[in-house]
Amino acid sequence: MTSLSRTTTVARVVWSTELLAYDFGPGHPMTSERIDLTIALAAGLGLLDQPDVEVVGAEPASDALLTTVHEPAYVAAVHAAAEQGLPDLARGLGTSDDPIFPLMHTAAASVVTGSVDAALALWTGDVQHAVNVGGGLHHAMPGAASGFCVYNDAALAIRALLDAGAARVAYVDIDAHHGDGVQAAFWDDPRVLTISLHETGHALFPGTGWASEIGGPHALGTAVNVALPSRTGDAGWLRAIDAVVPPVVREFAPDVLVTQHGCDTHVSDPLTTLRTSVDGQRRAAELLHDLAHELVDGRWLALGGGGYAMADVVPRVWSHLIATATHRSVPPDTALPEDWVTIVEARYGPLSTHRMTDGQPATFRPWSAGYDPADDVDRAIRATRAEVFPHLGLDVDYA
Repeated sequence: MTSLSRTTTVARVVWSTELLAYDFGPGHPMTSERIDLTIALAAGLGLLDQPDVEVVGAEPASDALLTTVHEPAYVAAVHAAAEQGLPDLARGLGTSDDPIFPLMHTAAASVVTGSVDAALALWTGDVQHAVNVGGGLHHAMPGAASGFCVYNDAALAIRALLDAGAARVAYVDIDAHHGDGVQAAFWDDPRVLTISLHETGHALFPGTGWASEIGGPHALGTAVNVALPSRTGDAGWLRAIDAVVPPVVREFAPDVLVTQHGCDTHVSDPLTTLRTSVDGQRRAAELLHDLAHELVDGRWLALGGGGYAMADVVPRVWSHLIATATHRSVPPDTALPEDWVTIVEARYGPLSTHRMTDGQPATFRPWSAGYDPADDVDRAIRATRAEVFPHLGLDVDYA
């Protein structure tokens, strides 16, 4: 891999008020207020006003760009839904998960541009890291909306990187829900590694992401899935990341790392039953950031995703993500800015904490310490390693 020249820009953060238009309306969990609160908190912590950090907006992507991943008929259906109010239930448009709204196409296409332009800026060396907390819409399929996702910005960013000359791209998804749309887009493409660690499909949408899903016949071992037991907390979740992500990504040897940081794994999230903390999410972001520096010359695109504890959790987790990407770590015990707290509590009621931490140690026993056959998480990890590692030339190494 060639080392690209670097500017003084450490990180790009994708943000403009226009991006708040991606919102399915009152009562829907995928509210853009999550993004608004996150950016306000990051700004209050002083993360966005540094000379080596650029904040950029995004215009809607062209249909030509969207159809590098999505079917032309589906893009046309999104236009019709947004502009004429025409539902297309066969393509997931007008369902309770993905209700129609007038700016559906424009807003979703702008999220795409934010992620694609950021990915290309990484590839050219204009920036070292990039974050789009409004992105990570990983359920959108080539021909259908799904799970609050209209266009799959993650898949489109990866496709743009491949078209720009990247030989291999690794995608790591730590959302509570399986990253099914990105996996589907590259199921039989050996140039793309997709790793998803998620709550078991027995308990959670979309009901996929089993260890046995390992890629198409030309790409065996490039789809990697860890289906974690419900109620898995920091110790098991971080152990699973440690046991699978670094060895697989190292062996794959990508040119760029794309990660999805849905924070609906948190114990207080209303839609899932995993039990991680803000501290665990922060440690996971740091691990992935360090892996980017180790393997891909720092080329790291970090995306948002799920996360529905809108005021208490999402802004803190994603502000830590932005801090990690801007190389300005926020100590966990940092107090939330008073102005931010005042506004949020006036709007939503008392917060559970006024600190950037849940007070959890976020420690775990590394996989190298040995496999415990009595532990449900370890059995899930072992199932994944047994399915995938032989295809990558890795030792399953149960002990």
